[in-house]
Amino acid sequence: MALTTTAPRIDTVRLRGLFPGIAVSVLVAVTAQFLAEHYGAPAMLMALLLGLALNFLAEPGTRTVTGVEFSAKTVLRIGVALLGARISVQMLADLGGRMILLVIAGVVITILFALLAARLFGRGWRLALLTGGSVAICGASAAMAIAAVLPRTDKSERNLAFTVLSVTVLSTVAMVVYPPLSKAFDFTPLESAVFLGGTIHDVAQVVGAGFSISPEVGETATLVKLIRVSMLAPVVLIFSLVIRAGGLADAAPDAKRPPLLPVFVMGFLALAILNSAGLIPAGIAVLAESLSRWALLVAIAAVGIKTSLARMVDVGGSAVALIVAETLVLASFILIGVHMLS
Repeated sequence: MALTTTAPRIDTVRLRGLFPGIAVSVLVAVTAQFLAEHYGAPAMLMALLLGLALNFLAEPGTRTVTGVEFSAKTVLRIGVALLGARISVQMLADLGGRMILLVIAGVVITILFALLAARLFGRGWRLALLTGGSVAICGASAAMAIAAVLPRTDKSERNLAFTVLSVTVLSTVAMVVYPPLSKAFDFTPLESAVFLGGTIHDVAQVVGAGFSISPEVGETATLVKLIRVSMLAPVVLIFSLVIRAGGLADAAPDAKRPPLLPVFVMGFLALAILNSAGLIPAGIAVLAESLSRWALLVAIAAVGIKTSLARMVDVGGSAVALIVAETLVLASFILIGVHMLS
């Protein structure tokens, strides 16, 4: 009898321990969304900045530290997995083979450039994969997914917060600058959509940039962006394989060997397959998208809370130069590719 009554009590105690930190993360996310809706500020950026201001809530011994850690890790992975409900094979067929190959090539080129440039800038391979993957795929969401499979160091949280902040700011700048640029190049609606969807980091900013030109460009740019999002699972898998093959994964004498494909990536793939087969009703897909967005917003708020702003500044100017260079390389590659294929 003692055994049967202890487990629920332990679960209750654990839930009570998690609640304050989760509640704070949710409150920051809701505040960030309010600011985004009323003042036009990017919700991800607001969540991160508000979280950074509450770093004292993640100090050892506080009641919120456990829940904040849970939000930054588990809630994050749930959000990434739910992104799969937006992906389908039909989306790829609608765009055409050449444009799809251009977008995929842009992802690969950007990540390879990041690894090369990181050496030139004197930065490590972890930061290269984190920044390169986030620029190449889907901004803050990709940064958080990639961070979940990278070996942990004492600089992991700082680098993640820096990357999320940087790609969000750069994505916002691109949302303003790229539409006039596409008009200056006299792009067709399809070419503008491929340029915007293939280069801007975050989905929200792609939508904003595309629909600022026309509904047609907005819809197609979002489709192109989701093709980049669909690259998240294979890229994370490849990173996991390379890290494991190189013996670079987190290791401890009694540690369990990490899974070849993280559970949240398997969830992403499963939902993408179900959506491609038409087994996810439109209403459920919309709900999954909304839940994903909120989960990622809560997670980035928690990441901000966990991160010391003073330590994030220590990342250095070379890291800023690295992520800006990656952004410019991706934009240049897609721009040249659109010109050549037009």
